[in-house]
Amino acid sequence: MQSQDNAEKPEDETQADPAAEAPESSGKTADAADAAAQQGRIDAAEDEDTVAGEDTPWDIEAELAETKDRLLRALAEAENVRRRASRDVENASKRAIAGFAREMVVVADNLNRALEAVDKDKVGDNDAVKSLLEGVEMTAREMQNAFSRNGIKKIDPLGEKFDPQHHEAMFEYEDASKPTGSVGQVMELGYTLHDQPLRPAKVGVTKGGPKQGPAPTPSQQTLDDAAAEKPASSGGKAYEDDKKPSGTNIDEEL
Repeated sequence: MQSQDNAEKPEDETQADPAAEAPESSGKTADAADAAAQQGRIDAAEDEDTVAGEDTPWDIEAELAETKDRLLRALAEAENVRRRASRDVENASKRAIAGFAREMVVVADNLNRALEAVDKDKVGDNDAVKSLLEGVEMTAREMQNAFSRNGIKKIDPLGEKFDPQHHEAMFEYEDASKPTGSVGQVMELGYTLHDQPLRPAKVGVTKGGPKQGPAPTPSQQTLDDAAAEKPASSGGKAYEDDKKPSGTNIDEEL
């Protein structure tokens, strides 16, 4: 019985050793597999970084160039919009006082007519009349100074060539001493506002003398302004047909 027990003991020890060593070898194998997998992931990541590193500079440069182009275009468009808005505001401010300025030049005309109606030789020693005359003269001068400060200029075209953009022909008369198409008489002075026609000068035009070159053609802006504003006529039949720009009849006759 003892021999059998002794014989069985080595067998039990022999069988127990592999069972005890199996977990240790399995753990090592698992660790090795994990290490290999981790190394594989590291290598793959390095390969991806290498490929990405080769393409990244090109992509960034292209994106920067496109962004810069878009930025420059946006800045240029914003500058154009700003300039257009500034120009529109400036033109609107210049034209805003056109109606008021047109009324004021009528007042200036009345002051000038009052001064022209006074015969200074007959005033004599009447101090009251002299003071009144001086006051009217000072008012007329100050009004002209105010016109100059605000861009309103007077048009006195006597002796000049007829210009339909700034003159309105009221009649035509024979005068061989002056070139045909010249302004021989001025019934009412004209005015411009910032170099744009505010009110045409009403004039009489000569004919029968030596011919001049063709009269200037009215600009499209002048025609558009005249059509939009439609200034009231001063009464009586005008020299030109109402449907034609000023000076058209003169041009046709010449």
